[in-house]
Order: sequence, then C-alpha cells, then structure tokens
Amino acid sequence: MNKSILEGLGKLLCVKSLVTLALTAVFAVLSLGGGISQEFMTVYAVVIAFYFGTQSRKALPAKGDDGHDGT
Repeated sequence: MNKSILEGLGKLLCVKSLVTLALTAVFAVLSLGGGISQEFMTVYAVVIAFYFGTQSRKALPAKGDDGHDGT
C-alpha cells in the first residue's frame, strides 16, 4: 500500500476520530428512526465542533512559521 494511505489510516484510528465516527453512526441510526433528543444533538454538535476545530487548527501554520512576525 501507499505510505500516505497507511499514515492516513493510522491517524484515523486515534481515539478522537473513533469517538467522532461512533457518534456519527449513532446520529445516523437515530435520525433514520426519528428519535434524536435535544441532549444528544447538543453533545453531538460539541463533539463535531471540537473535532473539526482541532483538525483545522492543525492545518493552519503557527504564528511566525512563515518567517514573518505578523506585522
């Protein structure tokens, strides 16, 4: 297999990703059954926001990484 594919699969298996995938699966099942509670929606929204917030934070360069001091 390609090395980048294996690295991607390795990153996918971290606990944060597994929890997000499990909650998404539960969300899909509950939405098909029509039994989503407000409490679950709140928890799901917080987890998804945290997950994508940390992912986008990793993609952004840290301040000063581009050789500029921000001015």
